[in-house]
Amino acid sequence: LQKGSSPVVPVHIVSEESADKTNLGFIHAFVAAISVIIVSELGDKTFFIAAIMAMRYNRLTVLAGAMLALGLMTCLSVLFGYATTVIPRVYTYYVSTALFAIFGIRMLREGLKMSPDEGQEELEEVQAEIKKKDEELQRTKLLNGPGDVESGPGTTIPQKKWLHFISPIFVQAFTLTFLAEWGDRSQLTTIVLAAREDPYGVAVGGTVGHCLCTGLAVIGGRMIAQKISVRTVTIIGGIVFLAFAFSALFISPDSGF
Repeated sequence: LQKGSSPVVPVHIVSEESADKTNLGFIHAFVAAISVIIVSELGDKTFFIAAIMAMRYNRLTVLAGAMLALGLMTCLSVLFGYATTVIPRVYTYYVSTALFAIFGIRMLREGLKMSPDEGQEELEEVQAEIKKKDEELQRTKLLNGPGDVESGPGTTIPQKKWLHFISPIFVQAFTLTFLAEWGDRSQLTTIVLAAREDPYGVAVGGTVGHCLCTGLAVIGGRMIAQKISVRTVTIIGGIVFLAFAFSALFISPDSGF
């Protein structure tokens, strides 16, 4: 009886342990992704794009366009990172750790060199870019007629509900955000995180982090853009990245994260 019953207990324990590891891996990836995105995106170009556009146009339209771009970018980045899992985990783990250390040191150096009002240059650059897009939009409106949904009541009232989310402003918010995010630090870190963490946790955490930052930009607008110290956020970001790199010294690549 002892021989026949002995295999039952280990099977139960192993299944519980694997479930706990999966849950812990998801939570670890979620927390890592959301914290990295917040310190990367606050005061970033995509933050300013959402803030400035929300002051000029319908906030819901700007938020929808920006979030679609950021959600799509997060999913693509996670897929890129997950594709690297075909490489043995020990290599991707230590390469990603080295990248976190490099990002952290670079962010600390950049932050310490910055002046307290460093964000103004990027703010002005985004304003000029949006102004240029506005001029193109005005030229399009002149060619197509006056019934634009973002400029108030016009001649296209019956179409307003569905045009609201596919309007030129939606397209502009989506395009500007997607292009600004491509190759950005937050995209690269999402790829790195997805290579070493639970991909579902990274995808959800990254999306929630983007939602928080973009929502803050859309609601607060210029006031938040001017109040945020890009220097402080960059220094904190450098510390967070270095903390992830440092933690790798105490966590085994095969620990299940």
